[in-house]
Amino acid sequence: MSKGTLRQILLITDGCSNQGEDPVAIAALAREKGVAINVIGILSKNEAYGEHGLKEVEDIAMSGGGVSQIVYANQLAHTVKMVTQKAMTQTIHGMINKELTHILGDDQQMEDLPPDKRGQVMEVVDEIGETVNLEVLILVDISASMDDKLPTVQESLIDLSISLNSRGGQNVFSIFAFPGKKQSVEKLLDWTPQLDTLGKLFKKITTGGITPTGPALQEALEQFSERGSKRKFLGEEDEYFEESGS
Repeated sequence: MSKGTLRQILLITDGCSNQGEDPVAIAALAREKGVAINVIGILSKNEAYGEHGLKEVEDIAMSGGGVSQIVYANQLAHTVKMVTQKAMTQTIHGMINKELTHILGDDQQMEDLPPDKRGQVMEVVDEIGETVNLEVLILVDISASMDDKLPTVQESLIDLSISLNSRGGQNVFSIFAFPGKKQSVEKLLDWTPQLDTLGKLFKKITTGGITPTGPALQEALEQFSERGSKRKFLGEEDEYFEESGS
């Protein structure tokens, strides 16, 4: 079984989208293209997440075959790692279930296997999780209400990079922010295996403006297509896992 590459968009936001395409529809499109959308709704101390905002966070992740979590800023570092790793395991689990369906038939799932066989399958899931290549595009909301949360976001992303780079698989990250200065979204960092330059990048960020989550997700999705086109041009085609949402 080829280890392939897992592709994720990690959306970090504290508000509701208020301009452009429906982010839930864009998330569904991403899922069709094999990109999982994971969403973290971030709060400050004593803040409350509105019902609409909570539903949007959950709906985007569900439509995108990913994981969602509402969290206070001081818990963000742990949550960023947890959500990313949980989404990896979820995708691998779904991929292996598909393989088992081919072998066992439609009437049996992994849960129907004897305990010792299930244990062996989970060992395979863990092994692939340690060796699979990972592409994560991080999409950060920089609307006005995120101003006091950005230092925590920065620290959490650096921590994520360090944590994931202890794996055997190759990791690359890209960071986009929305709203951009001139467009709905702007690139902060092109694909790289390290996030240790974030300090300089985040110091240049000016918060404010609307929250065009849908257009930002659309641009993020296009980045994967562009990256795939470049790989083909260079003769570096790789197999991508389809996000299962299982």
